[in-house]
Amino acid sequence: MAEVRESELQIYNTMTKQKEKFKPIVPGKVSMYVCGVTSYDFSHIGHARAYVAFDVLFRYLKHLGYEVKYVRNFTDVDDKIIKRASEVGEDPLKLSGRFCEEFLTDMADLQCLPPNEQPRVSDHMDQIRDVIQKIINNDCAYTVDGDVYFSVDNFPNYGRLSGRKLEDNRAGERIAVDSRKRNPTDFALWKAAKQGEISWASPWGPGRPGWHIECSAMSATYLTETFDI
Repeated sequence: MAEVRESELQIYNTMTKQKEKFKPIVPGKVSMYVCGVTSYDFSHIGHARAYVAFDVLFRYLKHLGYEVKYVRNFTDVDDKIIKRASEVGEDPLKLSGRFCEEFLTDMADLQCLPPNEQPRVSDHMDQIRDVIQKIINNDCAYTVDGDVYFSVDNFPNYGRLSGRKLEDNRAGERIAVDSRKRNPTDFALWKAAKQGEISWASPWGPGRPGWHIECSAMSATYLTETFDI
């Protein structure tokens, strides 16, 4: 293992709401997961800003001598992708794959270094289903008509990272609440397939993962359940 240079690098900790001197879990190694684009359209300047920022961090950590494992995913299964594919009459995975390639071209043009891993949701259905089943087994999720919802009431620390209280979420509701939910703020881990939509088999019926669970499953697959950034 290469020697790591001393640094006063500070990174904002969302949990503690303050900047802290960076200290990796494993000395000399850094594990970093960055949520990638939802590939239903061309990338914009906001994407560029985010990924250039993480590229700078990636390069600096490598410059300091850390062995960095950088994972950045593609969300290639999503409601927006299905909607766009339906509008243009294209297969959803073909459409999302095309925009994934456009994104990679953009990153190369910006001279961003490629991450170590760039997983796609569509390639990780087994891992996603396994994580959902574990959450159900831990009584933190429930099934309704082929959908699976995360139960925020059964997870006491829910909202700790964002700093939001559940009652604040309820007070800000602007949309109709699904009456099948035990709590209005419960969210979908698995969505039952509608007629004509792309779907995958599952113990709860054909469907697709909800947006929240995808990165959870892929980050655990490539970096374990606890990682640095």
